[in-house]
Amino acid sequence: MARWDWDLVVLGAGSGGVRAARLAAESGARVAVVEQGRVGGTCVLRGCVPKKLLVIGAQFAEALADMPGFGWGLEGVTFDWTSLIAAKNAELARLETVYARALRDVGVTLIEGRGVLADAHTVEAAGQAHTAAHILLATGARPALPEVPGIEHAVTSDEALDLLQLPGRVAIVGGGYVAVEFAGIFNALGARVTQILRGDTVLRGFDADIRATLAEEMVRKGIDLRCGTTVRSIEKTAAGTSLRLSDDETLEADLVLYATGRRPNSQGLGLAEAGIEVDRKGAVIVDSFSRTTVPSVYAVGDLTDRRNLTPVALAEAAAFVQTVYRNRPTAMDYRHIPTAVFSLPPVATVGATEAEARRKGEVDVYLSRFRPMRNTLAGRNERSMTKMVVDRATGRVAGIHMVGADAPEIIQGFAAALKCGVTKAQIDATLGVHPTAAEEFVTLRDRRPDPQPEGED
Repeated sequence: MARWDWDLVVLGAGSGGVRAARLAAESGARVAVVEQGRVGGTCVLRGCVPKKLLVIGAQFAEALADMPGFGWGLEGVTFDWTSLIAAKNAELARLETVYARALRDVGVTLIEGRGVLADAHTVEAAGQAHTAAHILLATGARPALPEVPGIEHAVTSDEALDLLQLPGRVAIVGGGYVAVEFAGIFNALGARVTQILRGDTVLRGFDADIRATLAEEMVRKGIDLRCGTTVRSIEKTAAGTSLRLSDDETLEADLVLYATGRRPNSQGLGLAEAGIEVDRKGAVIVDSFSRTTVPSVYAVGDLTDRRNLTPVALAEAAAFVQTVYRNRPTAMDYRHIPTAVFSLPPVATVGATEAEARRKGEVDVYLSRFRPMRNTLAGRNERSMTKMVVDRATGRVAGIHMVGADAPEIIQGFAAALKCGVTKAQIDATLGVHPTAAEEFVTLRDRRPDPQPEGED
């Protein structure tokens, strides 16, 4: 008789949890997944996928505006927000069935209900105790709302994805990737968007030229960007919602969306009772192999607040299975992680920012700003930016950054190159595909002058 009910119990059926469950089952483990909501998690149901679908829908607005320059007429074109939301929801339902079937096909049992740790080897769910040799925590994170008077009148990205109608005036609070993505969506679809952020510009933590370029293009598209500003209070009015800002100005909106960060879903899981430590934000503390302070319990994904990206959660889950079930201890490699922001225009980046690279040594910086071919006949003034940061001593590329159409697709290939230690000379020797935006990276020749030391003219 087996000592445990299961070899592995996973809490959470999001990207990381599903990937770990499937791979462990394929390795011969008896696996159960505990999920109190829908299968798919944040990315499939409340994040990457639905948001990208709305971004694509919004991009058609720009395509329609560009059509006359290429000889197309626009008579009879209309947009229906409810149809877009219905189509998005239908696709999410399809993906949910795909994820659930993928678990069933490899013999994983899905237990519906909230899972709580009773001890280092026991999960209580659906009125029953389930014992396991190992437990994997993959419960993700949720949007966080600050303590602002009237915050109950605001929504988060979760609710913004399911609005019954398109608002006419939108106030977005925050400057991160969620905020700029929704700003682009609502603005392109015709809403009047005001984005409020306490920092000096958008996308804190990204390369400075990415930040400056995206902010410039957002303003050019009509987004009212209020930097260095905070919200003092929010009130519901007969005409909508009123925000009192830090400069005492009053802003009226039909929708107030807060995108000011996320919080790990660690409360109520029985972590303290099981002896599992969390940090001050509630993120589960793990080692390089995703093991918690309790040896039989592991954690992956946004719950650990390392790099909160879906591909990272998937890779952490795969490394966990290699470590525990395939006798190949594997630590996650967090170097050269590519990422994209599906703003309008989109942003993509891999490797070090210029500031990060300069802290490690001398660098050469190459940058190009250009007007994509599509924008010429369309009469659109939007410009793209490509940037390469190179370690001067070795010639190796330290970081690649882009703002502009197709940036996420282009950066994916360069991510593989950086992983292989590509040099600037090797990229220079690569022929470009002409005419494309991607070829800008293989034709970068003009090095930006080094910044002058402070105090020099």
